Amino acid sequence: MSQLLISGGVKRRFSTGYLLAAVYLLLVALAVIFPAWLTHFDPLNADPVNAQLPPTAEHWLGTDQLGRDVLARIIYGSRYSLLISLAAMAVAVSIGSLLGLLAGLFKGPPDELISRAVDVVSAFPDLLLALMLIAFTGPGTTNLIFALGVASVPRFTRVVRAQTFVVMSSGYVEQARTLGLKRHVLVWRHVLPHAIAHVPALATLGLGTAIIGTAGLSFLGMGPQPPTAEWGLMLAEGRNYLRNAWWIGVWPGVAITLTVISVNTLGRYWQATFEGKQP
Repeated sequence: MSQLLISGGVKRRFSTGYLLAAVYLLLVALAVIFPAWLTHFDPLNADPVNAQLPPTAEHWLGTDQLGRDVLARIIYGSRYSLLISLAAMAVAVSIGSLLGLLAGLFKGPPDELISRAVDVVSAFPDLLLALMLIAFTGPGTTNLIFALGVASVPRFTRVVRAQTFVVMSSGYVEQARTLGLKRHVLVWRHVLPHAIAHVPALATLGLGTAIIGTAGLSFLGMGPQPPTAEWGLMLAEGRNYLRNAWWIGVWPGVAITLTVISVNTLGRYWQATFEGKQP
């Protein structure tokens, strides 16, 4: 009886966690699409008279060193942090899925070439590789998206390649070949949908890593430039005021942490559900 109560309590607690993560991400999505609904302050409007104000009824999270509302900058900053991460994942999914599909369909030299290239890229940590790419291409939003996307390509290439091998050796594909189905129709209707079946869940988990990478590289000055409201850039600006005005740097860090935790929570739930496991 006690075990049933414990297991039921754990299940309810986990369900509550997933619900809270979903609600938080809905708020973040609302901030990205309709930021003016959540705040009436301009994130770029400086007011030196009210600089470094602590959290008050008017400025819920305080003001920064230039008198700008911190909450407004976090809300508007979600656009850059989330959209850069989503764009980077789109680049990684597109390139990685294409390379994995090609490697799985064309065995021999093409597979060997793609596999060795993926091994070389995987030899470097994602953030270090992205930093190296930006060092060659220069800082900026577009280069940041490209660098983070390329650094995440190997994980998608390997998964799609492995799934393509499995599908190509399956019975229904062999039967379709016997019936004379054209190769491009076979690939489009039967191979591709099954080969990329795991990609959405993998991309959701990778989004959390991309958010951290975006914030980290922006913190180093490799992403959007001031006075842009972006979470990593806000952390960089607030690090010099932690003793006198801790709220300038702490709240953007809290926003990054909660977003990554929520994305990873729902990503793992989605992956467990897809694999038929108990979340």
